[in-house]
Amino acid sequence: MSCIRLNRLLNSVTTVPVMTLAAVSWWQIARADAVLDWNAIAVDTISAASPPRPGPVGFLDMAVIQAAVFDAVQAIDGKFKPYHVQIPGASGSPEAAAAKAAHDVLVNIFPAQAASLDIAYRDYLTKKGLAENNPGVAVGQSAAAGILALRANDGRVPNPMPPPFTGENAIGVWRPTTSYQPAPPPSGAPMATPWLGAVPCFTLQSGDQFRAKPPPALTSQQYTTDYNEVKALGAQSNSARTPAQTELTYFYAGKSGNNFILWHRALRDVAAAHVNNIGDSARLLTLANLAIADAVITVWDSKKHYVFWRPVTAIQEGENDGNATTAGDPSWQPFLNTPPYPDYTSGANGVTGALTRSLALFTVTSDYSEAAKKTRTYNRFSDMASDMVDVRIYHGLHFRFADEASREQGTKVADWVFGHVAASR
Repeated sequence: MSCIRLNRLLNSVTTVPVMTLAAVSWWQIARADAVLDWNAIAVDTISAASPPRPGPVGFLDMAVIQAAVFDAVQAIDGKFKPYHVQIPGASGSPEAAAAKAAHDVLVNIFPAQAASLDIAYRDYLTKKGLAENNPGVAVGQSAAAGILALRANDGRVPNPMPPPFTGENAIGVWRPTTSYQPAPPPSGAPMATPWLGAVPCFTLQSGDQFRAKPPPALTSQQYTTDYNEVKALGAQSNSARTPAQTELTYFYAGKSGNNFILWHRALRDVAAAHVNNIGDSARLLTLANLAIADAVITVWDSKKHYVFWRPVTAIQEGENDGNATTAGDPSWQPFLNTPPYPDYTSGANGVTGALTRSLALFTVTSDYSEAAKKTRTYNRFSDMASDMVDVRIYHGLHFRFADEASREQGTKVADWVFGHVAASR
């Protein structure tokens, strides 16, 4: 099944076999092609980075990797127009090209892991029966060099770092929050990656192209409704959540709600189930990762532009917000520790909106220890997107209006990407 066909299945209700998705390492991989194999290696590499990549920068790293892989594969396969790098006369194995492109970008971004990546690369070629002088290797090297040059000094990790951004202790404005349990993020941390909304986009014209409309006024009915909802359903203790809502909360808890690994597992499983050639596989993963990266930039633009306070601050300050129908609770705490950046809009829903707009039917698996159900099956994109809106409320991390605005942003970004990148030749 081609990626184009996958894109047209957004509202399909066809069921696919349940797939159990588990964390994998490069030596355990037995996937359909080098694109999927090296996506898993890249996810493991980014997740294990020390020091860790700041905030959601890993999503942008993945877009750089997948763009290089795509251009390497398409230089040989020739089915789709390249993202950026033209390699006339390319030949050799597209598997070797994909592996070399991914390897070279990963080594460039994570030089401390170069030795293990070199071993993984050589072992991969050996297992695939490919020689290190296969012409495809040179193609992958050229594609990686071209994409790295394109994104060199793009500011996704500034050097030097800008001064910390801590918002303002004013009504309705975000400021650092205090953790109630010894888990990341650290208490009182300044905004993570406040520069991210200004990073050059991968496909959009700029980070503000799909900036969300302003959040509702603190005295509005919408704010009141959403305030009381997250206060009741997102509390760490004495919550009004039903057992089913609490189970969903655990499923998507991840590492403080960061589902980077889970989202990429889902992406690979859809590709493995529905795509049967390396050219379409490269296109699917690239379109999805470009959409996710630009959605993250778009969301961070809105966060820094509006600097809207988080539920934990809003509820603790509820008696001071000028709204008589939002009762405050100075002791209220969310189910998960609040990440260090403003509420509006939601990063998780921006990513999910971009991903679900780029994918077909899938099953995802949680790695959170307290999740009783490790597998959830979705027959429609809208079902997972709706779950992510709800679950960030159950986590106590976002107001519903922030979740819904972000999902819309992610959807718009994905639509843009599919309309402007990797068209058929």
